[in-house]
Amino acid sequence: MSGAAVDVATGVLLLGGAAFCVLGAWGLVRFPDVPARLHAATKPQTIGLLAILAGAALQVDLQFACGLALVGLFQLVTAPVIAQRISRTAYRTGRLRHDLLLTDELADGPPDTGDEPRRVDRGV
Repeated sequence: MSGAAVDVATGVLLLGGAAFCVLGAWGLVRFPDVPARLHAATKPQTIGLLAILAGAALQVDLQFACGLALVGLFQLVTAPVIAQRISRTAYRTGRLRHDLLLTDELADGPPDTGDEPRRVDRGV
């Protein structure tokens, strides 16, 4: 690719990644409960970070681009695990809004019991 095309691709990736990060931060403030906030904290933030890393990788040497790829891989591996642990802790401590849940898979015990998930009556 020519230098101008690389610069345009870099600009698009950096601006798109920054937009995803801003929207994720806005979701952290705007969403009502822990699971919704975890979606805002993990999904758009991860996509935004990967786009920013890809844009930066287009501008640096290969040895530094490999380091950026490792940062992206680490983010992809750790973000879902952390989100699951925080969500489980919020559920166990009662920090969820049960009126917003459609299905509560953990209400009847461990998920490996074979029982159907319990429907939560939202009073609607």
